[in-house]
Amino acid sequence: MRITHLGHSAVLVETDAARVLIDPGNFSASWHGLTDLDAILLTHVHPDHADPEHLPALVRANPQTKVYVEPSIVSAEQAGTFPQLGAHALAAGEQMAIGDLLVTAVGGQHAVIHRDIPMIGNVGFVLRSEGQPTLFHPGDSLATIPDKIDIVAVPAYGPWAAMKETVDFVREVGALEGFPIHDELLNDRGRALVFGRVNEMTGTRLTDLRGGTTHEF
Repeated sequence: MRITHLGHSAVLVETDAARVLIDPGNFSASWHGLTDLDAILLTHVHPDHADPEHLPALVRANPQTKVYVEPSIVSAEQAGTFPQLGAHALAAGEQMAIGDLLVTAVGGQHAVIHRDIPMIGNVGFVLRSEGQPTLFHPGDSLATIPDKIDIVAVPAYGPWAAMKETVDFVREVGALEGFPIHDELLNDRGRALVFGRVNEMTGTRLTDLRGGTTHEF
């Protein structure tokens, strides 16, 4: 499984028979212009995960791609409050085969930012393929802990999380390897702090994939 971090929460996952992009948001432009995508997965509607301005062009550039999303995004499309992507809802507990990948949606709700801010939906995605490690991308929630995860995408910082929650999340997932995501609100010192603490305090070995580095897990 080849993984490329394309900024913030945008992650490109490639196997021998699938090429999937997760959470192309507006905190990064590195995913603009990608082609040959088999699927685009959106964990939730926030623009740092689902860029309403540039997603339509990405879908047009990949006419063969399927777009699978947290269900409220489909409702937003239907209401005309989100760009028309021809998206398919993938609710928590549902699965979809994409090439040699089996994608399972988990969770259901975004983490609490503040009690006065309305809750929205969020699904994490678990990507499995025979003979390949299993990847978990949680979106914006640390509440769901899937079984038998080999690689975890670790949200480094959000207004909905603290270091103690991040460390406990990584410990509970128990993956051997991982890499930071959701890091565009941090400067280099903040990134180094989270990276170091997670590596020191958990059994998960983080790999820094900043700068569009592709790593084969």
